[in-house]
Amino acid sequence: MSAKRQMAAYPLELSTEEMRHLVDAAMDEIVQHITTLPEQPSFDVDGAADVARSLKESLPEVGTELEASLKILFARAAPKSFNTAGPGYLAYIPGGGVFHAAVADLIADSINRYVGVWLAAPALSQLETNVVAWFAEIVGYPASARGILSSGGSLANFSAFVVARRERLGEDFLHGTIYVSDQIHHSVAKAAMLAGFPDRAVRVIPSDDHFRIRLDALRSAVENDRREGREPFLLVGSAGTTNTGAVDDLEAMADIARDERLWLHADAAYGGFFMMTDRGRVAMRGLERADSITLDPHKGLFLPYGTGSLLVRDGAALKRAHELDAEYLPAMRDDDEFVDFCQYSPELSRPFRGLRVWLPFRLLGAQAFREQLNEKLDLCEWATERLREIPGIEIVAPPQLSVVAFRLAGVDLSQEDRNVLNRQFLEKINARRRVYLTATTVAGDFILRICVLSFRTHMDRMEQGIEDISSAATELQF
Repeated sequence: MSAKRQMAAYPLELSTEEMRHLVDAAMDEIVQHITTLPEQPSFDVDGAADVARSLKESLPEVGTELEASLKILFARAAPKSFNTAGPGYLAYIPGGGVFHAAVADLIADSINRYVGVWLAAPALSQLETNVVAWFAEIVGYPASARGILSSGGSLANFSAFVVARRERLGEDFLHGTIYVSDQIHHSVAKAAMLAGFPDRAVRVIPSDDHFRIRLDALRSAVENDRREGREPFLLVGSAGTTNTGAVDDLEAMADIARDERLWLHADAAYGGFFMMTDRGRVAMRGLERADSITLDPHKGLFLPYGTGSLLVRDGAALKRAHELDAEYLPAMRDDDEFVDFCQYSPELSRPFRGLRVWLPFRLLGAQAFREQLNEKLDLCEWATERLREIPGIEIVAPPQLSVVAFRLAGVDLSQEDRNVLNRQFLEKINARRRVYLTATTVAGDFILRICVLSFRTHMDRMEQGIEDISSAATELQF
């Protein structure tokens, strides 16, 4: 059978020319998209529901031309969204998605090797093990630490809860109690729920004027639970909250955890990689004492969404909570040198996530990421000082990392009226579509927030953002 006839008989197997055409055509659209990101609006969801409805389709029985499908993606679907990859995206916690990681994903998906079991791809498993070791080094963990790459911080938090539950409570765990701040990420409450704990097991501790967990209230809650016969076992600290970027006093929390025999988990999904900087290490002093740490490389390392991580100081504890054998699986590693990731994670089937971290670090070096993180800290500090100069603006939460929260003070207004004013403020800023901000509610107050964490965000875009904020403030007050 000729090669051409063979390809026709097996349509999923592409010829060399077909593979190159597929990649080249996609690459043309990708390059055009990325190079025009600075000119694209920071968000555009006007009419997005109509576009979504127009894209409903039944199962295609026959294929269509590549160009038509690419047109749907790049001309119709992608533009109607938050421009999370653009320089003006200062909302939520930006990601970015360095292109080197996209190339790594193409390679990983193309070679399609399985790394859940060490024996299936020992050398590739080692590359991912290297990545976990790099993360442990960044946060100050010992060589005995172990970890996994996950789809994000939510699943990392879930696994951390399972480890803590097993290590501190064993099988009879419903009497255990968990302590979190009122500023904690919602994935922590979900992790408790998925790990089998009822709502009553979670103690929400109030935060102080800096949005950090109140240590006095924490101690009182632990003492009260012990007195009433419950078993305190897990304390969760924040290394950068979503609301205001607040960092709990992790050093003091580590002392309390030691004294009270609590497992200390640090949710450092947003802030953890600032440990690569001098200022970050000062802000998060004590992080290295946590028993487990959640990190999100798709935040602080600017990688594509779907890249999270969990580190556990005692690597054996992580394994004890997840290891399980089956007759159809090969023998697992019983030494400390190599890792079967299926024995440390809820996943058996999993993608080769490590390459999207390994390749950018190999090509760029850690220093490139460190410089970018320092720039984001600088930009947030600069923006905060400019905000202080705008009449009527109140800084609600100065930056502890790269988030600043603010609002129009609305002197002599009720809380309800002030919240209405600040909703209008946000709408006016975003209407210019050069930057996109989001808000949150803290103690009933509607506040705006700037989060600087895209590798494409630089001083020019921050200047535009401050211009838009200043103009909107002027329009609403005069």
